[in-house]
Amino acid sequence: MKAVGIIPARFASTRYPGKPLVMLDGKSMIQRVYEQAKSANLQEVVVATDDERIRQHVVDFGGKVVMTAAHHQSGTDRCYEAYTQLGEEFEVVVNIQGDEPFIQPEQIDKVLGCFAQPQDQIATLIKPVQSEEELFNPNSPKVVIGAQQQALYFSRHPIPYLRGAEQQDWLTKHAYYKHIGIYGYRSEVLAQLTQLQPSILEKAESLEQLRWLEHGFRIITAVTELETIGIDTPEDVEKALQYLKRF
Repeated sequence: MKAVGIIPARFASTRYPGKPLVMLDGKSMIQRVYEQAKSANLQEVVVATDDERIRQHVVDFGGKVVMTAAHHQSGTDRCYEAYTQLGEEFEVVVNIQGDEPFIQPEQIDKVLGCFAQPQDQIATLIKPVQSEEELFNPNSPKVVIGAQQQALYFSRHPIPYLRGAEQQDWLTKHAYYKHIGIYGYRSEVLAQLTQLQPSILEKAESLEQLRWLEHGFRIITAVTELETIGIDTPEDVEKALQYLKRF
């Protein structure tokens, strides 16, 4: 299966402007993401950005980069524009978050492994929830899966609701999963997703993947036990530096 990894990277982040270029122990965040992706079973890896500073930085460290429009509302749309610029056909496009400098190559490979069947259109990762704090954190979306590992629903609220059990006991009575924000798409499906309008459930939860479910697309999940550290704010940088010290 021929697959490309695309890393959307915007400079104008609301919570942390310029974060793709933040330095983490001698390397920028975007370079760390790129190098991790290059170790996965991808035939190509490219950064998709709308900012000249990021473009030049990627060129300087020897990476491949394409310029995309500034108006995109989601990484999905940016991924698709970047894909159309490559001039090469790929069966699967993997959207790798540009603020996940410690994404592991085996996690990317797990996403690729979800495309064994032709009917599998979109893939993503999930991880068992380990703590009550994580379970009730609205910034950590949860997912309910079906018998074939397909995603049934994503929510910022813990789902399912355990009737008759105290909330502090929920983790001992049910296996909850949180969503890890990496996606793989069959290339023809990615093109279709960019034509969809925002949906009711998506607007309610502010989760783009609900748009796809509402329109009948099938999202397959794979379980990872590996933790990722996303960088959304300047405070997250210190967590990342502490993580690096462990290796």
